Amino acid sequence: MHRRVSVLGATGSVGRSTLALMDEAERAGTARFTVAALTGGRNIEQLVEAARRWHPDLVVTAWPDLKSDLEDALAGTGIAVAAGEQALVEAALRPADWIMAAIVGVAGLKSTWAAAGTGAIVGLANKESLVCCGPALMDRATRAGGRILPVDSEHSAIYQVFPHDRPEGVRKLVLTASGGPFRQTPVSDLARVTPERAVAHPNWSMGAKISVDSATLANKGLEMIEAAWLFAMPESKIDVVVHPESIIHSLVECVDGSTLAQMGPPDMRTPIAYALAWPQRMAWAAPALDLVSMGQLTFEAPDTGRFPALDMARQALRAGGAAPAIFNAANEVAALAFLDRRLGFLNIAAVIADTLEMAAAADLVGGSGDACEVALAVDQEARRLARICLDRREQAA
Repeated sequence: MHRRVSVLGATGSVGRSTLALMDEAERAGTARFTVAALTGGRNIEQLVEAARRWHPDLVVTAWPDLKSDLEDALAGTGIAVAAGEQALVEAALRPADWIMAAIVGVAGLKSTWAAAGTGAIVGLANKESLVCCGPALMDRATRAGGRILPVDSEHSAIYQVFPHDRPEGVRKLVLTASGGPFRQTPVSDLARVTPERAVAHPNWSMGAKISVDSATLANKGLEMIEAAWLFAMPESKIDVVVHPESIIHSLVECVDGSTLAQMGPPDMRTPIAYALAWPQRMAWAAPALDLVSMGQLTFEAPDTGRFPALDMARQALRAGGAAPAIFNAANEVAALAFLDRRLGFLNIAAVIADTLEMAAAADLVGGSGDACEVALAVDQEARRLARICLDRREQAA
């Protein structure tokens, strides 16, 4: 297998895992990769290390003030260097067979949108792109002759067992959730949850913000919205079940009574490897699934009283329009405020609810333009409203 790839977000956890899998495959002689572009943020040392290993045509930092540092570190290599938002888009537009879209947050929306229009296979690890303009993004990739492959473990699991040639045979999608670190914490104790406790996920090693999303189950709400667009399924056919062991990553229930599941130890490298090699399978030193030592797998219904963000996301998906993007923006503002100790854990959901209510009263729709521009406009205004709601919560505290 030989692929020309770009990795957008090469210094984040997904980007680093992608490059590590590529390196492992090359050392094993099972694949060969040419790298068109690498992008990163403030971790210039790590970005330079990756650039020296892969020698891409272009390396981009999102931060213009760090461009000179990047240029100095790569002087004499012949690698082009650029910085800033437009440079990220240009990196996404470089000719490639496969593009990893792993820039975290709404900051990754423009580059993901650009990548989808190139006709490449896009490994999608950026939730916001699907949540904010999913149908348009899927259509853009299809029209360009490309494909969106989900890198989230849950959506990859569904993709691997979904009957793509006969979607009418699907009765329901079931997303599994670990339940996060507070699945059994008394509700009376949640008000005293600290950021340190919230980011200590029992199964997965993730960034701080997504760990908070897992603790509130907001991430599972976002994943419901993603699944609706990825698999063209209505909200009524998407369920969530809590599965603390995180061994079954999601399920597809068919109309004939069969339920298909993808299983494996909780390791993000598995869905990355699947997307990177698709439609083939790429051998790597994957951890084996030992069901005997596991002993048992457990399941329970999500407690939406304890974790109201999940139900808010479902309502946003049901409402459609700008509502999913508003939910996403409000959640990000609230989650980051919690990490900054400006907001209590229980008030994360309260700020989301306040913002959705305020946006509905203002009839927020985002204006005109292509879907990406509209989504960004909605996001910007929703964040403004969320900050107003946050300030009110702070003043009332």
